[in-house]
Amino acid sequence: MSKYLEKLSSHDLYLELEAFSEGRSTHAWKCFGAHPAKDENDVEGYLFRVWAPNAPKITVIGDFNGWDLEATPMTKMEGGIWEAFVPGLQRYDAYQYAVHKADGSGFVGKADPYGFHAATRPDVSSKVYDLDTGYQWGDRDWFAYRAKSPLYRRPVNIYECHLGSWRRTGEGEFLSYRDITGYLVPYVKEMGFTHVELLPVTEHPLDASWGYQCTGYFAATSRFGTPDDLKYLIDQLHQAGIGVIMDWVPAHFPRDAFGLYNFDGTPTYEYADPRKGEHKDWGTDVFDFGRPEVRSFLFSSAMFWLEEYHMDGLRVDAVSSMLYLDYSRKAGEWLPNIHGGHENLEAIKFLQDLNTAVFAAHPDVLMVAEESTAWPKVTKPVDDGGLGFNFKWNMGWMNDICHYIKLDPYFRQFNHRDITFSLMYAFSENYILPLSHDEVVHMKGSFFGKMPGDNPQKFAGVRAFYTYMMTHPGKKLTFMGAELGQWNEWHFEYSLDWHLLQYAPHRQTQDFFKAINAFYLENAPLWEQDDSWQGFQWLCADDNNANTVAFLRWDRKGTPLIVLCNFSPERRNGYRVGAPFGGSWAVVFNTDDSAFGGEGRGDKEPVKTEKIPCHDQQQSFTVDLPPMSAVILRCVRKNPARKPKPEKAAPKKDAEKKPVKAEKKPAEAKKAAKGETGSAADKPKRARARKTDK
Repeated sequence: MSKYLEKLSSHDLYLELEAFSEGRSTHAWKCFGAHPAKDENDVEGYLFRVWAPNAPKITVIGDFNGWDLEATPMTKMEGGIWEAFVPGLQRYDAYQYAVHKADGSGFVGKADPYGFHAATRPDVSSKVYDLDTGYQWGDRDWFAYRAKSPLYRRPVNIYECHLGSWRRTGEGEFLSYRDITGYLVPYVKEMGFTHVELLPVTEHPLDASWGYQCTGYFAATSRFGTPDDLKYLIDQLHQAGIGVIMDWVPAHFPRDAFGLYNFDGTPTYEYADPRKGEHKDWGTDVFDFGRPEVRSFLFSSAMFWLEEYHMDGLRVDAVSSMLYLDYSRKAGEWLPNIHGGHENLEAIKFLQDLNTAVFAAHPDVLMVAEESTAWPKVTKPVDDGGLGFNFKWNMGWMNDICHYIKLDPYFRQFNHRDITFSLMYAFSENYILPLSHDEVVHMKGSFFGKMPGDNPQKFAGVRAFYTYMMTHPGKKLTFMGAELGQWNEWHFEYSLDWHLLQYAPHRQTQDFFKAINAFYLENAPLWEQDDSWQGFQWLCADDNNANTVAFLRWDRKGTPLIVLCNFSPERRNGYRVGAPFGGSWAVVFNTDDSAFGGEGRGDKEPVKTEKIPCHDQQQSFTVDLPPMSAVILRCVRKNPARKPKPEKAAPKKDAEKKPVKAEKKPAEAKKAAKGETGSAADKPKRARARKTDK
């Protein structure tokens, strides 16, 4: 056991290291990395601890010893753990681990896998940083709200953001975390988003990876400032009532020599066999999910961001690549599991254990899977055979929608299933509907750019399809820039095209996003029953010739909204739609509103139902559907329930006064038997259509 005095007690240190070696540690960062400590002489300094089981020799090099390879040797402990104490260190002192080669031919300088801060690229060193001093959080009220507000029963509208390209200086330089705070927090609040999802802010060497090739699983990227600066951004978002989700990448890591790759001179964090341990498409290595110390590393990284940085959730990247041994591999390039199948049993167990540990400690966070296949029970409990996430990106919906919106309206009628098929499985998982960064890069076109037609038609298409997304079951996610009607694809090296807001169509598009987001937040039918058929009902799903759909959304009180989407350039006057009950229905949202850049077409006054059956409803009404639009209606006056007619009093029995019926003549009897009496009273009455109130 360590002879140094550190923040963990000897007992707690023993337990944590034991858990680490057994693959069940969730707080390994408390004993690994660089931490303030004292030696046996009460001298203050930092204690370094790292796991490298097969390394023959490790030394700590840095500013403090002139990067001398021999000045600060580490001592090997049980379980392949090395430690060294260095006196007199200061915050921001740079350091690396020099992992010496077994043949004595040299060394490889490694960044600290548990380092809390890093030098700014291209420097790859770690920096000394004590997380327990400095920042004072002010988000207690946010956590109280989060604890009492179940995610499934409240609106979730996520703004996906890449900090390096959301906004830059006039010279094209990065804004700091604190500078970004001044712009991002009020903007997201004003626009009506409930959460910000940050593309990875873990340290990474290559800007072009967008953060997805991570080298620092415990280090906030220094591109934008210090760990305390990132805490400030998150804290201010929380104080504004905005949740924060972080993209987290446990599926793979890059092969940079200073990173995790062959950390101790041998495969350490990765599978040794390239048939399991290599992603050729990405040039990365796969974590060994069966190795106890690697499991502890990843468990702890997830918990670190939730606890040290107050993240409200993690979006787990590339889950599909973790689940399948043959992911992006040809025959002969992968190894089957012990049962002969292609499932990575170790990765499955890792994900299940990860979610179990996270929700045991933090039951109110989001654990979101980016899973692109039909893997069953991604968001079902582990004890039910599920992976244990509470949300999953609906990649199928995103692919279908992106295919549909690019089509010329004439051809949309032949691809109508693209906008309806999602309801075949919409409630099989807890879904988030994404329009993500992956769909606006690599020549795929911006959200605006995907739309066919001239500019007014493109803007109208953006409004119609975004409204369809906001009214479709599932939580929402939109990548930054869509709200500007941005022409260009997203590019990580440039700021969003904020200059477009000098033009009226783009300002109006931004106003539209603000308005529909506010409408979503204010209307419980759009989010209160996202995970159930109780919250959704088709009215018309098969009007492909008109490129039109109609449906109901219900809240838990039984209050409906009617949504109609016209994805054609044709105006639909007198379009009849069924209503769940009679009354007056008013258009409460119209994407063709002139305030949004539309032409102001559509019904201005409430429309009244008629007793004309339509869409399996006994009542219906007609509306004016503008071209390429979506309209939402609410009942503003419900017809009163018809009172039943009072029953007539039964005649008193009076045997003496009861007239004696005359015996029918033979001819009359014969006529009556044939039903030819001609009496109106004897004819069957037409059943009245009963008004059904839901």
